[in-house]
Amino acid sequence: MPDIAVTELSKGLRNAIAQLDSGENLESTGVVTRVGDGVAWVHGLRNAGYAEVLEIQTKNGVVEAFALNLMEDEIGAVLLGEDRFVVAGDAVKLKGVVLEVPVGAELLGRVVNPLGQPLDGGPAIKAKETGLVEQKAIGVMGRRSVHEPLMTGIMAIDGMFPIGRGQRELIIGDRQTGKTAIALDTMINQARQQTGVVNIYVAIGQKLSKVARLVERLKQEGVMDQTIVVATGPSDPASLLYLAPYAGTAMGEWFRDNGKHALIIYDDLTKHAVAYRQMSLLLRRPPGREAFPGDVFYLHSRLLERSAKLNDELGAGSLTALPIIETQAGDISAYIPTNVISITDGQIFMETDLFYQGIRPAISAGLSVSRVGGDAQTKAVKSVSGRLKLGLSQFRELAAFAQFGSDLDEETKKLIERGQRLTELLKQPQYSPLGVWEQVASIFAVNEGHFDAVPREKVKEAQAALLAKLAKEHKAEMKELNTGKDKVEADSPLGKLLAKTANAAAKGFEG
Repeated sequence: MPDIAVTELSKGLRNAIAQLDSGENLESTGVVTRVGDGVAWVHGLRNAGYAEVLEIQTKNGVVEAFALNLMEDEIGAVLLGEDRFVVAGDAVKLKGVVLEVPVGAELLGRVVNPLGQPLDGGPAIKAKETGLVEQKAIGVMGRRSVHEPLMTGIMAIDGMFPIGRGQRELIIGDRQTGKTAIALDTMINQARQQTGVVNIYVAIGQKLSKVARLVERLKQEGVMDQTIVVATGPSDPASLLYLAPYAGTAMGEWFRDNGKHALIIYDDLTKHAVAYRQMSLLLRRPPGREAFPGDVFYLHSRLLERSAKLNDELGAGSLTALPIIETQAGDISAYIPTNVISITDGQIFMETDLFYQGIRPAISAGLSVSRVGGDAQTKAVKSVSGRLKLGLSQFRELAAFAQFGSDLDEETKKLIERGQRLTELLKQPQYSPLGVWEQVASIFAVNEGHFDAVPREKVKEAQAALLAKLAKEHKAEMKELNTGKDKVEADSPLGKLLAKTANAAAKGFEG
């Protein structure tokens, strides 16, 4: 005997479809044929477009969804609300709009979900404008080459792998190696150096306790009033995790298109790809490599292409992206890491071994690269950091060779000694980004050999003494150096001043 409830449901569904087919409005109305796991299949809606919003009339009110699968005889729609209220036979109609989110300065200082609804317990956001979640990237002629620096305040990055406004620089590494810490310090540095850059932090499936701690820290550092946090947790539907980076980008584009500068952090795109894979499999799309759909490359390329430095005719604004990717056991040759590496303008690779050796930030000098940021690097930092990456790479190679205990010539010993001091110098505690003058003075002191007589374990103390002495005795010169406009040569007046002060600071630590 067939189940009476099932028979009644199928009879009612057939009637609903028959009425719909006999009506004249099949283009803009439809009926739910089946639903489950956050996906509704709809018969009708022939006029529906990609990412168009649909309204499903349920017994408990309207539930919104957006069209993601447009097929010949039905539509696969991803629900933006709870799917427990949606049942087969519910009427569906087109809302007449594609997905949009509130944008503008009204969002600054707020924590919102990907639909622009507040999560911080504050009042509703009354934004004057909305931005399209899916937006075509600016064309080549609307862009300008990356030429303005975006200082992170982290010596290892600003010296060796500089980032410019409009660049897309990937932060990649295993879990718990300090990827978010780099992004957070970069956000803090924008406020400390008063760059005017707006921060947008997109948490994709992150623990909400972690997001709460991050927001609290941003408030402590006085950064939150120029920051927007778009947050999604692990328990949120895959549709919200999928939308989060696009919604954050739409918010960032508003600042970019109004002649301002914005920095967006996607934490992290690995979880974004997994959410998209989940949606795709539920929509019956054929799985490919690692069960990801064939268009997973396009998923991230169309997102990251929206970050750009605009030309002067379009207002010269910029949107800089720092996407984060999590690797498994340092494997950067996996599917999603290689995809995002090929889309971005360079990567900062966090090495697990360095992290556990206490070298933090644990940035690999060999695997990290910045493909365009060198053009945007300030002249002052560029003039002192030219030999930094080479010196560090040589040191790592020689140190590995030296551990076999073979006799070393004086030149090699000198290189190893200098490399050890450079490694110590580049260690930097979290929440302590450095200004241009602090970075230049520190790198200059070690590179020019003024700290050669300082024991390795006291290099950080000597650096602190040098910076304190410069801040106290040469305030005007350091203010000028902080602009980063001029090169620092060893035989220039500024070079001689830095050398003299570095030697004086080192005297107290020699031995």
